Amino acid sequence: MQCSCFGALLSRKRHHIDSEKNLEGFSSEKNISLFSYIELKSATDSFHPRNKIGRGGFGTVYKGILRNGVIVAVKVLSADSRQGVREFLTEIDVITNNKHSNLVELIGCCVEGSNRILVYEYLENGSLDRALLGSNSDAVKLNWDIRSAICMGIARGLVYLHEELQPPVVHRDIKASNILLDSNFLPKIGDFGVAKLFPDNITHISTRVAGTTGYLAPEYALKGHLTKKADIYSFGVLVLEIISGRSNSKSWTEMRIPLLEWTWTLLEEDRLTELVDVALKDYPEDQVIRYIKVALFCTQAAAGRRPSMSQVVEMLSRPVQLNSKEITRPGYMDDSGKTSSSVRATNSTFSRVEDSTTGYTTTPFSPTRDTFTEMSPR
Repeated sequence: MQCSCFGALLSRKRHHIDSEKNLEGFSSEKNISLFSYIELKSATDSFHPRNKIGRGGFGTVYKGILRNGVIVAVKVLSADSRQGVREFLTEIDVITNNKHSNLVELIGCCVEGSNRILVYEYLENGSLDRALLGSNSDAVKLNWDIRSAICMGIARGLVYLHEELQPPVVHRDIKASNILLDSNFLPKIGDFGVAKLFPDNITHISTRVAGTTGYLAPEYALKGHLTKKADIYSFGVLVLEIISGRSNSKSWTEMRIPLLEWTWTLLEEDRLTELVDVALKDYPEDQVIRYIKVALFCTQAAAGRRPSMSQVVEMLSRPVQLNSKEITRPGYMDDSGKTSSSVRATNSTFSRVEDSTTGYTTTPFSPTRDTFTEMSPR
């Protein structure tokens, strides 16, 4: 019995030593604070349930107050997350060295024994999911100015990840619960637990599917073919949720069809304003309809027809007229877990938009040739 206990203690000690070796020089090189488990336990009052502010597939998030009085969000990773020290630090490296006003800031971490804890900035208004779609949400507070600013902020965050970082990062789980709102409702993309790096000259990664039903692009859900267009699809779904106040993955319309299919029907029948959340009492109709059409461009079944995020920002920020005839039917997961769409997968169409104030015409969507490069997921 003594040998067994001694062996267990020795194993834990070795694990701790291995962890410390992996962390040598980490704080100075990565410019990240290292917290002790005891410090974070104290900050969250022993991870008390009353301080729980969220839960995801990789762990539980608690509100905490550090010894210096700073309020933080403490994410305790699940024991079965299968993230070793090296992978854990790689994930931290991605987030720490990439700062943007629309990305949640990582303050520090804790690696002690089997504990894997991330410490983020605390955002007062919580997740977009709770603010807009939750059972206790107060959607009336989210007027059109706030909702449109949220859409733009998320789009700019994705432009940064997709087009300004080297190598680019694909988030893989863009959804309402992973968008956090500060005191001024500035949106910040969080939870990079399943994010992927895209090395240069790689157009496609074959990987296991990770994400949330209702936000998954059809080519990714069916074949595990991951590109930036998967994030763009998820963003399109999110925009429709922000405008309608409805969840694509949970809430079905009175017509018993998913939000995406209902939106497509409204487009065909020229009734898009019926999608707008009843809580929005006053809004610019032309702008709202443009946002809906941009969302439909983003959710087209053929990945090559979806715009880039920089093109999305351009269309959202300028008073352009979008040609509805250029939008093809969206692809989506139905309630049986199958993808549904009647559109042919073609990448050969250009879409043109015209600025309603200047008459300037641009071609925001370039046709892309899908070539797939096999690569082992990190």
